[in-house]
Amino acid sequence: MSTLLVKNIHTLVTMDRDRRELRNSAIFVRDHVIEQVGLTSELPETADEVLDLQDKHIVLPGLVNTHHHFFQVLTKVIPAAQNCELFNWLKTLYPIWANLTSESIYVSAQMAAAELILSGCTTASDHLYIYPNDCQLDDEIAAIQAIGLRFHASRGSMSLGESQGGLPPDRLVEK
Repeated sequence: MSTLLVKNIHTLVTMDRDRRELRNSAIFVRDHVIEQVGLTSELPETADEVLDLQDKHIVLPGLVNTHHHFFQVLTKVIPAAQNCELFNWLKTLYPIWANLTSESIYVSAQMAAAELILSGCTTASDHLYIYPNDCQLDDEIAAIQAIGLRFHASRGSMSLGESQGGLPPDRLVEK
């Protein structure tokens, strides 16, 4: 059983029914579950790990991202894709995405998860909808499990390739 005490929080945003914002507050966590919140003076004085925020930080609940495409972090700075309308953007990037590998999916998922975590997101849902070169959703799941983000994997909506009237090239659609 491990415990964590985060104390001397300048402002703790609780998001409870009353939307309380507690000053000079603390959080006591046992086995990764928040057990108590309140004033620093009201909570236990010690724990296995103590983080003293010295009345300088605001703490709020983790954010939830409900729509992401992790693989796209690898191509967000492609000049030809900047400032495009959606379909032109996709058409520009599909040829690049066609070269992704299982390792690319793994690395992009870890990069996206790291960006989210550093931005305060603790839970994300990703819509992987391209499957080139035998890529699998399992590649992404393994990457997220290794980095520790809470995660909901979702199959993306691109089921039809160009030959069947869809937008993505056939080689990107899951077989």
